[in-house]
Amino acid sequence: MSEVREDLKEPESGAGGDQGGPCPDTATPLVHEASWPDLQGLPPAGRSSSADISPSPPAETSGLLSLPWEIVTHIASHLPAQCVITVLPKVCHALGIVGKDSTALQLRARRLIGPQAGFPVGPREDFDWPAACLEIEQLITCWKGQASLHKKGCREGYLVRQQQRAGQDREPGAEGQDNGREAEVEGAGVAVWEAAYGADEEMEVAIEGEDGEMQPIEGEDQVARLREEVEERLEIDAAALMEEERDHRMEFIANDGQDGALNQQGDLADPRNLGNGRQEDVEQCQPCRSPSPPPALECIALPTDHFAHINSVLLIGGEGKVLATGSRDRTVKLWDLQAGSSGTLLHTLVGHQGWVWCLACRGSLLASGGFDSTVRLWDLQAGCAERGLIRAGAAVLCLSCQPDVLLAGAFDKRVSMYDTRVAEPLVKSLCLHGGAVMCLAADDKYIISGGKDCTVSVYDRRAGKGLQKVRLNSYLRSISYSGSEIWAGDNKGTLHSFSMRAGSFKILSQFDVGHTAAVNVIHSSPGSLYTCSSDRTVKVHIPCAPPRTLCTLHYQAEVSGLSVDAGVLAVASGDVCLEVWRPRK
Repeated sequence: MSEVREDLKEPESGAGGDQGGPCPDTATPLVHEASWPDLQGLPPAGRSSSADISPSPPAETSGLLSLPWEIVTHIASHLPAQCVITVLPKVCHALGIVGKDSTALQLRARRLIGPQAGFPVGPREDFDWPAACLEIEQLITCWKGQASLHKKGCREGYLVRQQQRAGQDREPGAEGQDNGREAEVEGAGVAVWEAAYGADEEMEVAIEGEDGEMQPIEGEDQVARLREEVEERLEIDAAALMEEERDHRMEFIANDGQDGALNQQGDLADPRNLGNGRQEDVEQCQPCRSPSPPPALECIALPTDHFAHINSVLLIGGEGKVLATGSRDRTVKLWDLQAGSSGTLLHTLVGHQGWVWCLACRGSLLASGGFDSTVRLWDLQAGCAERGLIRAGAAVLCLSCQPDVLLAGAFDKRVSMYDTRVAEPLVKSLCLHGGAVMCLAADDKYIISGGKDCTVSVYDRRAGKGLQKVRLNSYLRSISYSGSEIWAGDNKGTLHSFSMRAGSFKILSQFDVGHTAAVNVIHSSPGSLYTCSSDRTVKVHIPCAPPRTLCTLHYQAEVSGLSVDAGVLAVASGDVCLEVWRPRK
């Protein structure tokens, strides 16, 4: 990029010295073979190619538009997607074509993700490149580096919520016990590390206690606890070091008036010069450091008011304004996330006689499915009054609201289609699996469902028949359908990718992203991928092959609920943790 900018200045200086126009000699290096971008591996865009719409500037054109169109596209790929899409068209018509042609956005995506990862995972035809680039940029801005901030306060937040639920203050001396426990982990050093990671099954492991005596560590639970605390301590320390180094570099960049500081910035950026005494000299020349900018996301913790495990969460109303939660206490609760700093409880919906297991919404209709073999319908525009009751015949495990039909997957191996506008809502019941229907996703053409018999079934809604069924080595626990790309998570923690295009369902690949238990919920879009698991983690990924994990959030209990809407993330873990992450205003 620096070479391109340097070349751009040459014609200007030439034009200033010669009023007759740009000098052809100075323009020659701009089309030199070494300065052309590497466009190999980028197939033509689905809508148009740069060759088809590349403008032919007149001979008297000078400046940026006098460059070959491939160079202009390459320069545009260094700009944020929002600038390419909305700002360049306002500059001139020729630059507006850059935003319409997906070549610059393909280069932008490759620059953000890296050349080694495949993107998109599914078909490239009709892929929404503008939306994908915007989402990737927002994802990187918001989520990179959030894990350490979350883990640092996770333990304190968990204890506070436990105290609130118990309705009592901490006993005197309890705080000292916790501090002693932290000191035990922080001060034990190598001994704790070896105890957590280097212990054989038949070896007795001990660490040094506060009184100086060696205390044995017995049982896998204590070893696992030490391992988690060591990992937390190392991750927090590493993130703090990286943040400190980044702050130092930003100070050098801000100090444009000091040539010496700018020269030392290059030395500091070189890893070979770290720790050799030069950094200490540079720090002495710098003014007092300003506070670090706040994170791009804010996290609010809702007082759940549920007294049992939360099974499902759903953001509704657009832009993450309202949150619905379904719990094993047989209730559905709605929260106003715009009111106050921690949200306000709007409604508590009662009626289910069993666990509320799943939620779905379309417009003003909210549907909740439960273990009492019913689907209850609620009218959001009528004060959440009950609008109808559907008896499914078996425990309802998954729901999907479509504009014309409500789909429900149940324990009786069936996917049922309901018309919620009529008195007898059942339209059709499909037996697509040999086991309970664990997850489903749909659009106006297809219904894709996963069963506990380790099969994935595709049903053609227009033809009214099953289209395809494939068998996997594990059963799918969650599924997300976006465009022609499908992501799913299984009961072992593996992610699977499929494609659905022109009536053809294909298995693409499977990925290990670090989950060690079932992936309970997965959410995908052109530029984002979120997963939550029974291993007590939430992971935020870029949906490439393999997925690039930006952040891992750790919780104290199984994470069973996750919902994403307009960059807002809602997470439910156990019965005491309900968090909402949203962009800071």
